[in-house]
Parts: sequence; C-alpha cells; structure tokens
Amino acid sequence: MKIGFVQQSCSNDKQANIQKSLAGIADCAARGAELVILQELHCGIYFCQAEETAMFDLAEPIPGPDTAVFSAAAKQYGVVLVTSLFEKRAPGLYHNTALGFEKDGSMAGKYRKMHIPDDPAYYEKFYFTPGDLGFQPIQTSVGRLGVLVCWDQWYPEAARLMALAGAELLIYPTAIGWESTDTAEEKTRQHGAWFTIQRGHAVANGLPVVAVNRVGHEPDWTGVTGGIQFWGQSFVAGPQGEVLYLASPDKEENAVLEIDKQRTEDVRRIWPFFRDRRIDYYGDLTKRYRD
Repeated sequence: MKIGFVQQSCSNDKQANIQKSLAGIADCAARGAELVILQELHCGIYFCQAEETAMFDLAEPIPGPDTAVFSAAAKQYGVVLVTSLFEKRAPGLYHNTALGFEKDGSMAGKYRKMHIPDDPAYYEKFYFTPGDLGFQPIQTSVGRLGVLVCWDQWYPEAARLMALAGAELLIYPTAIGWESTDTAEEKTRQHGAWFTIQRGHAVANGLPVVAVNRVGHEPDWTGVTGGIQFWGQSFVAGPQGEVLYLASPDKEENAVLEIDKQRTEDVRRIWPFFRDRRIDYYGDLTKRYRD
C-alpha cells in the first residue's frame, strides 16, 4: 500500500493552513498515495500554549465546514484521508478528533483523543474532553486504521488495544516540539524518547507505525514563553521498528512511500508476541496502581 503524509507549519491564517493541507493531499495523490495522513490540528495554530476561552471559537461541529472541505478532497483525489480537527460537540464540550474519509468522500469513522496532557505550553486539559469512543480501528478500503492522536503515543495500552481490534497500521497525527526554556540536553532526551517509544509500539505489535508531526516555530501570543519549536521528523516505522522514512526536522514536506502489510503476518510468525501473552495474569492493568 502506498501511503502519504503532509508535514506542515501553521499560522493564524486558517484558510492558508487548509490550502497548504489540500496542496499536500493533491501532491501525495499525484505520486500514487492511496492513504494520506495529516498532522494534529492542521487547520490552525497550536492554541493550547495558553488557556484562553476565545480559542474555543476555533472549534467546529462534525459534520461541519471543515469536514466538508476534507470530505471533498478525499473524493476529488480518490484517497483515504486521515484528518485531525477541533470538534465542538455541544456548548462547553469539545474534543480533539481525528476523522477518516473514504475515497468517495464518505466518513469512514472517527476517533476522539483519549489521553489529554497538561504540561507547560501544552494545556490541553483546558480545551479537550477525553474521548469516549474507545480504541476502535477505522475500517477503510485500504485496511483497518488504528488512528490515535499525539499524547496517546506514549501509552502502550492504546497501541495494543488497537492491534487487538485488528488494526493493520498505527497512525499518530501529532503536534510536539520543544518549549522555549528546554535545555539542549532535555531536547535530545525528549525527542529520543518520542522516537523510541513509537518504534517500540511497532515492535510489540508487529505493525507499521506512521507519526505525522507539525514543523516550525509557533509563538506564545501571551508572551509568557518563547513559544514552541515543533520538531517535525515525521516518520514511518516497519513492524520490527525499522525506520522506513524520516522527514526533515525544520522543513515542510510531503512524503509518499510503500509499506507491505503482509510483513505483519511474517513478523508475527517469527516473533509470536500475541501467542505468548499471559492474558490470565494481566487483570491488574486495569488498576490505577498496585498497592
């Protein structure tokens, strides 16, 4: 299967951001991509750098205007498309929501971000209600897509549950970078951990992983910090954690590459982790902590 992704920078100009995404979709499709993946919250700035109620105005219902734009793009270019939108579900109720569109523009499914962070410059708990749709892959004409979002990528449970539900690919639309006060050493540690744990999900589950991150600097409009430098470096890993593609750390990029879904079967035969799981002793995983 040929997959494509769009790594882009974003600004306060929503229409310019959307046009950039659409141009990326068109480019990937022209190069043969059957599945195209966009980064987290690609329609606008990463507004979670500060807590400000006016930022809720960026959200839209699903279906809504943004949904219609990307539905039309999936149909126009004949691709399965994964997008990431700020969803207004009801007054005072908002989600960070990924949508999957079929090649005919119909909505194949959606996933609401389950794990919500609250870190300096990443104040997402202020904006997003935790998802309530569970870990269910989105069924499409190119396969069952295990779509998760950003902070979900730190949780092996999320990846495993998607795999156990038949996901053929783990997909992480992402917005992650360095807050301005991080030291050089801390930056290296953070990126290394991010890169390593997602490759670990590929290994543990015998599945390809696609992480699509934004790139470029976005200022903190409050002036409290120096903003976030998003580190790009979107990547694709194979089912043994091998890196199949690594994007630029500082440039926008559209990438297209081929992955072999048959390798999941091949790898799981030689590394039968699913066979050897001791499910009879895993009950305590549902506890907050084992006292």
